[in-house]
Amino acid sequence: MAQETHSQYFTLRRERLLAQLEARKLAGLLVTNLTNIFYLTGFRGSAGVALIGPSRSVLWVDPRYTLQAREQAQGLEVREAKGILAEEAVRWIRRKRLHRVGYEDSTLTCREFSFLKREGGRELRWVPAGGVVEDLRVVKDAEEINSIRKACQLTAEVFEEVRQEIRPGIREGDLAAEIEYRIKRKGAEGLAFDTIVCSGKRSAWPHARPSAKLLEKSNLVIVDLGAILGGYAADMTRTVYLGTPGPRVRRLYDAVRDAQEQAVAAVRAGKRACDIDRVARKVLERRKLDNYFTHSTGHGVGLEIHERPRLGRSDKTRLEDGCVITVEPGVYLEGFGGVRVEDTVLVTAGMSEVLTPAAKDIWFTS
Repeated sequence: MAQETHSQYFTLRRERLLAQLEARKLAGLLVTNLTNIFYLTGFRGSAGVALIGPSRSVLWVDPRYTLQAREQAQGLEVREAKGILAEEAVRWIRRKRLHRVGYEDSTLTCREFSFLKREGGRELRWVPAGGVVEDLRVVKDAEEINSIRKACQLTAEVFEEVRQEIRPGIREGDLAAEIEYRIKRKGAEGLAFDTIVCSGKRSAWPHARPSAKLLEKSNLVIVDLGAILGGYAADMTRTVYLGTPGPRVRRLYDAVRDAQEQAVAAVRAGKRACDIDRVARKVLERRKLDNYFTHSTGHGVGLEIHERPRLGRSDKTRLEDGCVITVEPGVYLEGFGGVRVEDTVLVTAGMSEVLTPAAKDIWFTS
C-alpha cells in the first residue's frame, strides 16, 4: 500500500506536466535533467533520458541501470539503450511520428541541442519548454514535504549535538568534518552542500570554505549545514560567538535575528518573494546595516539546495501553499566578521512553519 501511494505521487506529477504540455500543444517533453527525471519518475541513476507524453512515457537507461529503473520508475516503459541514450530516444520519437516535442533548453548544452536537431530531421520540431518542470517543483506535495521535514529535523539535531564542541582551539575544517560525519551517521543520503564553518574575519565571507584556521576566543563563527533525505535537502545556519559579546557583536546579532524573525513571520501563501526580502531589509535599514546585507533573503529548497523562487528584490513570484523556502538575512563587515541566521520554512495559507528547530537563544558559548 505504501509503495502504491509512493507511485501515485510520481503519476500525479506527470499528470500536472501533461496538462502544461497540452496547453503548449506539445506532443511530449524530452527530459534530460536528471533531477527532473527523478521528480517525474522516481529513477535516481546517473544517466537517463525520459520522454513524457500523453499516450506513453518512456525512460531510456544504459545496461547499468535497467533493473534499478524497472523498480524505481513505476508506470513508465523502461528501455535499455545499447548506444547513446538521446539518440535512441530521438529514433523512438521519429518512429512514433511526433512532430512537436519540447526540450529542456535551460539545461541542454548547445552541442546536445545540435545533436537533437540533426538526429530529429526536418519533420521533428523541437520547442524550448523553459523551466516547465522546475515551475512545477516550486509547490511540494505531501511526500516531498515529509522528506524535507525529516532532512531538516536531522540537520537541527546534528547542530544541537555539535554546538557544545564549538570552542576555541578547534579547526574550522575539523568542525565541518564532524558535522558531516554525524549527518551521515544519522542516516542521511548525503550533504545538501559542503558544510560552511567560518570564523573571525572570515565570517564576513558568506560562503567561505572551512579552513585550517583555529577558532579563537572573541570570534564570530558561522555554521551553515544541511542534510539530504529521500532526495530532498535541508538548509540551516546558526551564528555562534566564542565569549561574552560586546555591544557591537550584540547589536549585529540582534539586528539579524530580528530581521530573520520578522521575515519568517511575514511568510504566507499569497505574499510575493520580494515582499519577504523587503521585510528583512527594512529591519536592517532601521539599524543602518542594510548596506552590509549582500545577498538575497532566501531561496526555494527541494531536490536542489537552490530552487525557485528567489527571495530577492526583483522576484515577484507569489508564494503558494506548499512552497518550501529559506529565510536567511545576514550582515557582513569586512575586517570584523559576519552574522547569518537561517531556517528552512514551509509556506502555508496561515502562519509559516519553521522546519529547522535548532535553538538560537543559546548561541554564546565560552
